[in-house]
Amino acid sequence: MFRGGLLRTGLVLVGLLAGSVSAEPPLRPNIVLILCDDLGFSDLGCYGGEICTPNLDRLAAEGMRFTQFYNCAVCSATRAALLTGLHPRHSALRKDMVSVAQLLHQAGYGTALVGKWGLAGTPLDRGFDAFYGITGGCCNYFNPAMRDPSFEGSGYRPFYDNRRRITEFADGFYTTDAFTERAVADIRRFVSGGKPFFEYVCYTAPHFPLHARAEDIARHKGQYRMGYYELRKRRHQRQVEMGLFERPCTLSPVDRSRGQWRHDWDIPRWEDVKNLARENRRMEVYAAMVECLDRGVGRILQTLEELGIADETLVMFLSDNGGCATDTESKVPTDPHNFELPGDINSYSSVGPGWGWAQNTPFRRYKVWTYEGGICTPMIARWPGVIRPGAITHEVGHVVDILPTGVELAGATYPKEVDGTPILPCEGTSLVSVLRGKKRDEHDALCWYVYGNRAVRRGQWKLVWGHTTARWELYDLHADRTELDDLSAQHPELVEELSAAWGAWAERTGVLSGSSDAVMRSKLD
Repeated sequence: MFRGGLLRTGLVLVGLLAGSVSAEPPLRPNIVLILCDDLGFSDLGCYGGEICTPNLDRLAAEGMRFTQFYNCAVCSATRAALLTGLHPRHSALRKDMVSVAQLLHQAGYGTALVGKWGLAGTPLDRGFDAFYGITGGCCNYFNPAMRDPSFEGSGYRPFYDNRRRITEFADGFYTTDAFTERAVADIRRFVSGGKPFFEYVCYTAPHFPLHARAEDIARHKGQYRMGYYELRKRRHQRQVEMGLFERPCTLSPVDRSRGQWRHDWDIPRWEDVKNLARENRRMEVYAAMVECLDRGVGRILQTLEELGIADETLVMFLSDNGGCATDTESKVPTDPHNFELPGDINSYSSVGPGWGWAQNTPFRRYKVWTYEGGICTPMIARWPGVIRPGAITHEVGHVVDILPTGVELAGATYPKEVDGTPILPCEGTSLVSVLRGKKRDEHDALCWYVYGNRAVRRGQWKLVWGHTTARWELYDLHADRTELDDLSAQHPELVEELSAAWGAWAERTGVLSGSSDAVMRSKLD
């Protein structure tokens, strides 16, 4: 088994021979990056949730929680930005981009991706030594070889072991557990080979379809009878009690204005819900899926401890976007999948708009919106001896910061060109100083665009354009984190300045081109 100090000494000698080493050699920790799918801001116990997540809560207790960590509001865009350190260009990986896996691989790291890729090609084409999982979307948890229902296109979600297509799955298979076991095997293999490693674990949970084992669902029977409005109140109260926010924030009310597109749903009053048993069941299954995810994280942490490398490993956990309000049960009410009880292998249910909204407590909206509910999710980082246990940071971070963080830690170099192709300059900023408990220079501006929703944040100010209002709204996030007090009329000059910044970003990234929206729509899952 290798030890970090020994490895670092060898790398210093190599660097000296090459004439390119600095006085402060890079720390080169192992990096385990765990990305889950459609998890809301408040779902974990350490972010105010009632779901039992002891392993992630422990990760937070031994590490750092971010309260203002942003993604790109939708799956594929977030994954592209995380890998490349660039804001999404058509949610694609192009020749003028380089991935964090490529850079760490070149720096001597073993690299593997387990779970959901969600982009064109495969991870093996972008710097990963190994891949086990699906290339896109979310498959049946019990049998990934099953076709999607008709309202999802009746297609397959290809599942691979490296480049070998897997079409048969044994009885008892469940994707979350399978991904965990492969991640553990990868880590053991890397350690036995004496390499530092980058293990990217992309769980599909808790993305729909709602599938969980019966015994896991049973533990949540009756837990959600209070409904999603009351659930939000209770979660927010716990958030306040744990001091999660830098300043007090008001719990946002439901947004009643609706747009004319398929992922904007009405949230009924709890007393108007017609089938309470089925509505409760949806959230019961979701909670079971999150608990299983948490057990998987626990297995990974246990493996690091068994191998004696926990102190040499940075573990990061985050979600690709906010909780999802998609309502599969309203898409095609007569589809036979919708008559199965949520959780069963033959069902294809989602939590729907009420629970999806509640998962993002205390924020407005949900996935694909650029209010905080769509773009701000949990981020937890643990690195013993470096990150202060139990820390909460209010520093603003973004998924584009993951690549420069890995580059700094590994002592890698972000290239100007690869094989003669100029590479776009990295747009992220390393989080290493934040992990050490220090401040860093903020991004000049962070911008978003998804299906007509757009936003720009600079410092405390955030400008939001929702496709239902079709105008800019201005919020002071220091005083109004839940975006309730629109100040655009009081600060027209600031609206003009920030909208111009957004326009320049949109021009640079090409997000308003017709092909951009088309690609993003096709990759919504």
